[in-house]
Amino acid sequence: MDRESNLNRAETFSFVNPWIRYFLFFFSFLFWVFSLLIVGIGVYAKVQKATTVRDTFLIDPAVILIVVGVVMFFITFCGCIGALRENIRLLKTFSFTLTLVFLIQLVIAVLGFFHSDQTRDALGKFVKKAIVHYRDDLDLQNLMDYIQKEFKCCGWNNYTDWSWNLYFNCSQENPSSERCAVPYSCCTPVPGELQTVINTMCGFGIQTQQSQEVDGSIFSVGCADRAVLWIESHLLLVGALTLGLALPQVTSSL
Repeated sequence: MDRESNLNRAETFSFVNPWIRYFLFFFSFLFWVFSLLIVGIGVYAKVQKATTVRDTFLIDPAVILIVVGVVMFFITFCGCIGALRENIRLLKTFSFTLTLVFLIQLVIAVLGFFHSDQTRDALGKFVKKAIVHYRDDLDLQNLMDYIQKEFKCCGWNNYTDWSWNLYFNCSQENPSSERCAVPYSCCTPVPGELQTVINTMCGFGIQTQQSQEVDGSIFSVGCADRAVLWIESHLLLVGALTLGLALPQVTSSL
């Protein structure tokens, strides 16, 4: 009788608390499915592109989605299967990689805070590449248009940054019909005008005008200054999002 009870106890013994096990499995499975969705979207976006520009590979939104999705898939796979099968090796791998990702995010956040000028320069290089290849990569074009419309800004420092682009360059030698122009996403919406109708020529010739003259026609403020103002006015939201991203990682890695 004692032998049978000992065998039953051994069969039901678990190294992992059942509540923690089920929470970890649910959390990992949820993000595992989400990672597959991210990879699928990234692959679809990459396949749909007719051409690939070598200089934009590292800042290509489709490539970024694929890389983030693959990393998430590996981490959540270890957590999901490790919790389901109580595989200590997989759970240790899950804990180690999640802790490593959290520490990398923490280091980036600290360095970005204490070295704000260098962070601004690094982001400026990213935006400059996006402006240079605005017409070459549809994903970058959509991303830049979205940022400028949402933040109500134009260029990185100001609207003249669009001279970095081959088509919008304001030099006399530029034969493009868009010479000295800015994208339509820089234009301020006209009151009473249907937002579904896009006036793609609203920014033509803007770069030849002074900043005082373009006010009311386009967003004359650069996206760098707008981003700083947005963060300062939404500190509570930024803190909540940071805590929301960090809390599951810390909880799952413990």
